[in-house]
Amino acid sequence: MSNLRTLVFFATPPHDCSYLPDHEATTMFVDPRAHIDKKLYSQLTALGFRRSGGHYYRPHCEQCNACIAVRLKVDDFEPDRSQRRVMRKNEDLECMLVPATFTERYYQLYATYIEERHKDGDMYPPSREQFTSFLVEGATDSWFLEIRKDNNLVGLAAVDLLDDGLSAIYTVFEPEMDDRSLGTFAILWQIDEARRKGLPHLYLGYWIKQCRKMNYKTRFRPIEALRDGQWRELDAD
Repeated sequence: MSNLRTLVFFATPPHDCSYLPDHEATTMFVDPRAHIDKKLYSQLTALGFRRSGGHYYRPHCEQCNACIAVRLKVDDFEPDRSQRRVMRKNEDLECMLVPATFTERYYQLYATYIEERHKDGDMYPPSREQFTSFLVEGATDSWFLEIRKDNNLVGLAAVDLLDDGLSAIYTVFEPEMDDRSLGTFAILWQIDEARRKGLPHLYLGYWIKQCRKMNYKTRFRPIEALRDGQWRELDAD
């Protein structure tokens, strides 16, 4: 059984950064042969690691520390006016957690989202193998939040259950429903779910101040950032 003391880590060669132009990135990975149970996964997440399929990683760039792990303190969270509007707008939706697995409907929603919203990203073009390796393989107490309207699937959020919170992995939704802010709605639902489970945190991955696509994360307050090995409240202004 692996633990923090016995884990072996590897670093990738420098490669183009996915978020900041003209930057190189290096990523640290946990040895994929290690057995990662829920306890160890929770410990790694508290140290700033993320899960992508069966891989556990965090940025390890020598010349840059722009990627900052962030988490939300759910008990202290109060939605702002815009977030309350999102909740009201989506009162007609049905939400349910189901085990993370592959279905053709899930994939079609994922593919439509990637093709419409992220043609400039490293996940384009989408494939069934990509969906499975990213969101299904390596699952450790991992779930999909189904978001439905009139029993039709309109959103899907991958979320992991940790010892001290939930980890928001990825969210996709029907692009034609962009006006409903389903990405924000999925986070708000996960905040409430963490509270229902008596868990203190919702981990939101990495935040980069210079990356416009990540600005939404700091609209959820109070948010904490991992810096120098300590979680402290983030002043993102």
